[in-house]
Parts: sequence; C-alpha cells; structure tokens
Amino acid sequence: MRIGIFAKTYDDADPQTVLSACRTSGFECVQYNMACSGLGSLPDTIPTDVVSELNAAAHATGVSIDAISATYNMTDPDLDRRKTGRAAFAAIAKCASVVGSPIVTVCSGSLDAHDKWRYHRSNDNPASWTEMCREFDMLCEIAEANEILIGVEPEPANIVCSAARAIDLLASFPGSPIRIVLDPANLIEDVTPDRHKSIIDDALDQLGSMIALVHAKDRFVDGRVAAAGKGVVDWSYLLRSLAACGFDGSLVAHGMTAVEAPGVANFLATELRQIAD
Repeated sequence: MRIGIFAKTYDDADPQTVLSACRTSGFECVQYNMACSGLGSLPDTIPTDVVSELNAAAHATGVSIDAISATYNMTDPDLDRRKTGRAAFAAIAKCASVVGSPIVTVCSGSLDAHDKWRYHRSNDNPASWTEMCREFDMLCEIAEANEILIGVEPEPANIVCSAARAIDLLASFPGSPIRIVLDPANLIEDVTPDRHKSIIDDALDQLGSMIALVHAKDRFVDGRVAAAGKGVVDWSYLLRSLAACGFDGSLVAHGMTAVEAPGVANFLATELRQIAD
C-alpha cells in the first residue's frame, strides 16, 4: 500500500509547491484537487498549460496523482448546477487521463438543495436512486472515453450511504468503471466501538476487489473528524484486513492540518511496516 494525502491539505494554488510539500511531509501520492492549480475544485475547462504544469510537478517531485476530486451533488434538485458539475467531471477526467491518474472521485449526492453532505428524507426514495443512476450513466460514458475509473465514496448523508448501498450501485452497473472509495471513519460513524471490527469486516467482505482507494481519516469518540491515529479507528486491524482481502492501492490521508501531516505519514508508514513483519 502507498501513503498519500489530499493535496488540498496544503493551502496553495501552485502544483509544484503543493506536491513538494506532500513529498517533504512523507507522502508518495495525492488525491489532487484542481484548486491546487488555481482553478477551483470544479473547473468547467482545464487549459493545456495547467495540465502540463501538473504533469511536470508530479514528475519533478516523484509524487504520483493517484486520484483527482470531482465531487459535485449528483442528485442536486437544481439541474443546471448538476449539469455544471458534470461538465467539470468531464474536464477533470480528460486531465486525469493525461497525467496518468487512474481515478476521478465523486459522491452520489443528496436531495438537499443547499448541502450535498446533509441528509434529506427523499434520498431513500426509489425515484432518487433512479435519478442518481441516470447521472452515473452519463459519467460512465465520460469515464470510458477517457479510460479512467469513477471512485464513489459511501457517505452517511448521501444516497450511497453504506457498504450495502455501494454493493447496490455496483450491481446496477456491472462491468462499468465504477469503483468504491472506502473511508472506515465514515463506516463507523455513530457505531459503538464493540461493532467497529464487524462493520469493517462486512464492508471488506462485500466490496473486496472493487475498492480502488482508501481514505485515511479518523474520528474522536464524540464523532468529530480526527487525524489518522488520533481517534477510535483500529488501524492495525484495518490495514491487516485490507491486506488480507488483496488491497494494494493508496491510503489517502485527510482530516488533518498541514502541520499534522508529517505525523500522519509517519504513523501510517509505521503501521504498514508492522503488518509487513
């Protein structure tokens, strides 16, 4: 497994500066955000010189672009906003194919018109699932044209809110470029500690080889997001379980400050060395 970080952890709009900071902090790869190239997270177009600068920075620093964020509300009731998000996904997918990033990440969205991270009771309606699938149909066409994967993260307040719903999504799109981004801290939100291991086991049993990326954040006992190693996630158990199910991709840290980042890289590297012994 490789240790990575959300590039947006570093507050800069220059890829060379951002990726150099990632490397100095001890990370091998990133989940990139186009805001780090000064374009905002969801640009409708990405100039060729911006793509070239990102490519050059990755080669110069030795930090690979293992994923790029294109997170918009895929079930936004505002169809114009959804169309804008889809256009950004297309621009980012094209960029990803050039810089060698295999994954562009999204979220399934929420029917909440103001906040894609806030639950809406209509998320559970069959019609909402159908509408989400229509959006995924369009994204799959874009992904296939650019030969990239779509990484979908189950989010507690979204339509795809759990490992079980992720399985439903994969079943709806057999043979598609859709894969899963696993965030263990999301899976154990509002779950008592005695059930953490069984929740992780169930997720890995169900998703297995369809996990393309793992997010490495943590949670404090009160539910607040924490840096990996500072909360209740049992990292030794999680990493051993990931290895046992054949996962050998990237662990992408987030949920911490730039100051905390070197400590997180060291923590994850130490945990990986221990499971290798």
